[in-house]
Amino acid sequence: MFDTHCHLNFSVFDMILEETIAEAKKAGIEKILVPATDVETSKKAVEIAQKFDGVYAAVGIHPHHVYEVKSQKLKVKSYNLKLKINKLIGEIENLLKEPKVVAIGEIGLDKHIYQKTKYDNYQIDEKFIALQKKVFVAQLNLAKKYKKAVIIHNRQAKDDLLSILTNNQSLITNNNLVFHCCEPDPDLLNFAKKYHIYIGVDGDVTYDKNKQEFVKKIPLSLLVLETDSPFLTPSPLRNNEKTRFPNRPKNLSLIAQKLAEIKGEKVEKIKKITKNNTIKLFMIS
Repeated sequence: MFDTHCHLNFSVFDMILEETIAEAKKAGIEKILVPATDVETSKKAVEIAQKFDGVYAAVGIHPHHVYEVKSQKLKVKSYNLKLKINKLIGEIENLLKEPKVVAIGEIGLDKHIYQKTKYDNYQIDEKFIALQKKVFVAQLNLAKKYKKAVIIHNRQAKDDLLSILTNNQSLITNNNLVFHCCEPDPDLLNFAKKYHIYIGVDGDVTYDKNKQEFVKKIPLSLLVLETDSPFLTPSPLRNNEKTRFPNRPKNLSLIAQKLAEIKGEKVEKIKKITKNNTIKLFMIS
């Protein structure tokens, strides 16, 4: 199996990283992709990928962390803001040249108001969304330039996201995008079918009935598996205080089992198809 989205670069794994990867391999997880959310986690993802066989990295700026740029907007002139964005994009571009970086992500748009965030006075407004869009398109351009896959994050921003992708079709390449933890929305599914965009299925499919109904409609050819560790622990582990957090890549098998149940297929078939899909997505031999 291939865990296509596992944040081993988050601090919760610092003291248990080797143990976590060893457990995953023992559980049949042959490969893991570590996505980033900012420059720091991008660098850390690359370091982890370089250290462990079968582990790959994605680098990029998550839309939530675009707020780092916005938070300085009132302190600098507009041209300095542009320089700040260019500096961030430049740092991501340098990391894209590393051999085990196979994707850019997770990137996209996010209109969710986070209750827990390191940013003071975090709020969603038109200027912030406009800034998210600029950083998103800039990173899509990087993906095209370096022929990397794209891991797309979308939260409560479907219309704007699809508008950007529709208006920048030259920046999206068939077989090279994935909707990470895709919202159960028919418009997203129809767009994915039209452009052959993969859809990531996470632990919430084991307990969220809306996700279960959504997954029924997704062609097997578009499905990939992801734990989104340390989050979205699958049932029944999420019901136990000791196993609820952190979610770990070894739990990917529970997602595969539930997906097989929903699709009426044998679990081995699900594992094989999703692994093959992932290899095509990230162009890994």
